[in-house]
Amino acid sequence: MRQPEVARLALLLLALVLAAPVVQAGQAMLLAGAFLAEFLSEGRRAPLSTLTAAPARRPLSLPGVAADRVAPAGLARGRPLVLVHGVTPAGKDDPRVRAAAALLARAGFDVVVPTIPGLTRGRLRPDDVAPVVAALAARDAPTAVVSVSVGSGPALLAAADPRVRDRVRVVLSLGGYASARELVRYHLSGSYAFGGVRGRVAPDPRLVEPFLQANADLLDAPVRGLLATRDPARIDALLDAPPPGTARLLDALSPVGAVTRIRARLVLVHGRADPAVPYTESLRLAAARPARTRVVVVGVLDHVEGGAPGAAALGDALALWSVVYGLIAAG
Repeated sequence: MRQPEVARLALLLLALVLAAPVVQAGQAMLLAGAFLAEFLSEGRRAPLSTLTAAPARRPLSLPGVAADRVAPAGLARGRPLVLVHGVTPAGKDDPRVRAAAALLARAGFDVVVPTIPGLTRGRLRPDDVAPVVAALAARDAPTAVVSVSVGSGPALLAAADPRVRDRVRVVLSLGGYASARELVRYHLSGSYAFGGVRGRVAPDPRLVEPFLQANADLLDAPVRGLLATRDPARIDALLDAPPPGTARLLDALSPVGAVTRIRARLVLVHGRADPAVPYTESLRLAAARPARTRVVVVGVLDHVEGGAPGAAALGDALALWSVVYGLIAAG
């Protein structure tokens, strides 16, 4: 090969090397936008599914844990991710959980979804951390953790566990909680507070009754009777000074006490009108560990079909897009 040809080839290779980061960034931007459009529309718009092949799903053998692995189609290896579901009787087999795992796989992630037994029965216990720890232990590279609602408790506690915390590169919590005590308070009395933010909503009896039934073994008869009165002041007084055993359990279930032991980045996304967990819980988590932590609080993104979304909704969409882009690009 003559010298001028060698020089031209070298320049071409250099141009390709320099362009690669730009191409990768552009691909991540496109994937983030397509993912968000499909996720927020609950599949009514499906740009990501149109652009990508269906992922492969198969059972994953983990010790004592029911789990699925959802991987991108083709030969390319996905980036490790563990998805932790919220309260749902079907666990990993809930259609919404399956759809979210498939979308993440289409975006380039190799997703493991363990079933969290307590969350299939509407109750949290310390041993619900074990399935997340097992899923993280099975990953062979730095792993992202994405958790939904109450599932953020086991996810964050697992990310703080010294056995696996060095395997976690980022935790994305969607509507998670910091304090189990405050979560219970919100469900039973409707009150929430952190810093200068406080308020009270009417408790939803459809949430209260299942909670009381699922956790009846933790409550003696006088306490169950007190909670049945729905008296916010009496409920607040009980939660401010619960029986010692209940206090220890609530503390063990509260990631706010463990968040400083997490070495990964934290991204906390919360809806301002979240009916299951108040957004003050994400503020509480961020205050407990402000370093390498990002909080994104958004309002309602829905708008009338065919109409133009308002400026606030566009701002929310941009903030959420930046979260998804950061998750994809950092992989």
